Amino acid sequence: GYSAFISEVFRAGIQSVEKGQIEAAKALGLTRAQRFRLIVFPQAIRTILPPLGNDFVAMVKDSSLVSVLGVADITQMGKIYAAGSFRFFETYSIVAYIYLILTVGLSLALRGLEKRLRRQHQQ
Repeated sequence: GYSAFISEVFRAGIQSVEKGQIEAAKALGLTRAQRFRLIVFPQAIRTILPPLGNDFVAMVKDSSLVSVLGVADITQMGKIYAAGSFRFFETYSIVAYIYLILTVGLSLALRGLEKRLRRQHQQ
């Protein structure tokens, strides 16, 4: 269900690039691919990155990264373990901590990438 949100983020980011930038690239004789790669995408990525990062964090919260790899969902594994050991609080606390590490780690990585892009743009 996230593909529509992500495609909308990319569409909005690309449309946020001023028409004058694209016209200037055309005037320089750049091909369509060169215009996108050298002019449009570098400017759009600064607009795209924050909402795209939010979508990725939401995806991590809504699903499990390991489920993509074919391993049982972390929550499901915790449920199975808790049912067998009757240690529900400890098990679900660990599961919550794993998700916290995943989402905070992803958020920090995205924040660092945003800062780096901002610094590159200011130079």
